Amino acid sequence: MPSTASSSAKNVSPAVEFRAVEKRYGAGPVILDAFSLTAAPGDFIALIGPSGCGKSTLLKLIAGLSPVTAGALLLGGRTATPERASTDDELAYVFQEPTLLPWLTVAANVALPLELRATPPDRRAELVRTALALVGLEPRAAYYPRQLSGGQKMRVSIARALVLSPQLLLLDEPFGALDEMTRDRLNEELLAIRERQSWTAFFVTHSVAEAVFLSNRIVVMSANPGRLHREIRVDLPYPRTPATRRDPAYHALVDEASQLLRSVEDTVAT
Repeated sequence: MPSTASSSAKNVSPAVEFRAVEKRYGAGPVILDAFSLTAAPGDFIALIGPSGCGKSTLLKLIAGLSPVTAGALLLGGRTATPERASTDDELAYVFQEPTLLPWLTVAANVALPLELRATPPDRRAELVRTALALVGLEPRAAYYPRQLSGGQKMRVSIARALVLSPQLLLLDEPFGALDEMTRDRLNEELLAIRERQSWTAFFVTHSVAEAVFLSNRIVVMSANPGRLHREIRVDLPYPRTPATRRDPAYHALVDEASQLLRSVEDTVAT
């Protein structure tokens, strides 16, 4: 699994670095204010907070879908720009919905990023097979989205993100619409994939339990405007399995994060 020990290596640039970032749209209210955070290579950072606190906005800034208004955002030590992001194969985004094209097969959906980069057909087929094997869907390569369950569709979406072997994976509530058992299983599968690959992750979720299970760092955000309220270090060992959810240390972290989130939400409500 990717080690987070690199955070102490002076010769390694942070994977992502927010420096007092502010974001607003036009003359509208400030969405993010003075947001500073450094992610080391291999970090798995979960973002939790009230609705509207800017969690998804952070992902959009990293992905280059929107520029920062003030402050600085660096990826791998270099300033992030929309122009750079549009050609950056090291970054992949998994959205809340699978967004699969219904007229394409599973394999063809996964191949889309490769087609956009004019990857030769033989190499493209090899990369698609590898990505589908990672998510356990190689036998369903010829299926169409309508033939898949919700969990399988999300696996295809993850395979499409991983087909370019990204160094940075952005996930915006990818399992939020799934039932609890499917979500837990996909959490375990995502970490199993991480054991075999090397990427840094930013994961938006409304589930505190999911945040604790997946991440090594939880960022709790406050709203109006969005700010970093508190960070929780998750020192549970990897690999994490269903047994992790029975660990008293896991439950203590869930309680700690839940109380922080509740205090933030109470502030918003008042």
